[in-house]
Amino acid sequence: MYALCDVSSMYASCEKVFDPKIRKKPVVVLTNNDGCICAVCPVAKKMGLTKMFAPFFQVREQLEEIGAVVRSSNYELYADLSQKMMDVCAKFAPHIHVYSIDECFLYYGKTNRYVPSEGWEAHAMAIRQKVWRSVRLPIGVGIASTPTLAKAANHAAKKIAGFNGVAVIDTQQQRYRVLSQMKVTDVWGIGRRLGKRLNALGIESAWQLANLKRGWARKHFSILVESTVDELNGTVKFNWDEVRSAKREIYSTRSFGQRIYQAKALRNALVFHAQIVAGKLRKQGSLVKSMTIFAASSVHDSAGYYRKSVQHVFCTPTNDTSKIAAVCTASLNALFKQGIGFYRCGVGLVDLVDEHQYQQDLFTPAADSSALMQCIDDINQTFGRDSVFVASRGVKQKFAMRRDYLSPQYTTCWRDLPRIKCN
Repeated sequence: MYALCDVSSMYASCEKVFDPKIRKKPVVVLTNNDGCICAVCPVAKKMGLTKMFAPFFQVREQLEEIGAVVRSSNYELYADLSQKMMDVCAKFAPHIHVYSIDECFLYYGKTNRYVPSEGWEAHAMAIRQKVWRSVRLPIGVGIASTPTLAKAANHAAKKIAGFNGVAVIDTQQQRYRVLSQMKVTDVWGIGRRLGKRLNALGIESAWQLANLKRGWARKHFSILVESTVDELNGTVKFNWDEVRSAKREIYSTRSFGQRIYQAKALRNALVFHAQIVAGKLRKQGSLVKSMTIFAASSVHDSAGYYRKSVQHVFCTPTNDTSKIAAVCTASLNALFKQGIGFYRCGVGLVDLVDEHQYQQDLFTPAADSSALMQCIDDINQTFGRDSVFVASRGVKQKFAMRRDYLSPQYTTCWRDLPRIKCN
């Protein structure tokens, strides 16, 4: 059996954990630079705020009318609370797979060895209650015999009347009850485009999808749709690798909190991204053979849109931060243009190889400072990110992300630790 534990409106729910005064109020969370809405709590949804990823300036008046609490994305807080939730959930099953920041799969094995004596529904309720008591995050728990059915059960737990946060699909009657009330696009892996094709054939519900013939689904769609049909009928087809494969490309991009007009500030931003991608590169044990660097203005600027990119191929593959940063600095003249208000820039490593399997060039030996890079990574791992960084990045980040509605980082910053006053 599989259990899917999923936080309801993760970002908005995290904002309410340490601020009880807003738990019953409508809360929305904004994306980077406070650009768009990326999370809406259930209270706000009931008050008619359903435009996900709508630009903040377009819905500002509506938010003020309903008295919504607006927050900037507090990634440090969300990541820490997510880890605490995963630690709690992991105690309930022999195996756990963290699927995203707000959800995880629990796997109980193929035998009956880990079947809870209290029953699956009581077990699911125990998970939900434990997470609430320990982390104060509201979660939905769905349990079924396959990952896709567990996803469906979780959907029922949160969105179908009568389940109240917990759903178990362990009988034919329960499977019909849940799937017949789900749209075909509510099924895990069925996107909007695929949903339109299925709707055109008269397949509207998840139950109708489950009743498709396997061969027909594969012939007219794909093997993935066929596997989804199998999963909806109780046959496990999807799983996850215990060890994730290395990424083939690594990017770091970000829009600025304010427009950049100086070449030095743009260089600092590019080196900042170079440091991030280099650290990720070493973490997965890879080397980069070629990279791309770009800088751009905003498409909404009255002066017109400007975007420039530079490609660079290394003579010898590297994961040395100083070498990647040096390329960014050398590319500055090609990217920068006087009078342009730069809104976004980034660095991408697009041709990666495994550092343990790459054959070095006899006549062009690598000149990476491996020991220095290892030392920097160890220091940053021990004392926190950016404890040591490349000087060309600059000390003060004028390009830092705008977060005007940022809540305190209650669990990751000493100055923001909650304080209790006793009278």
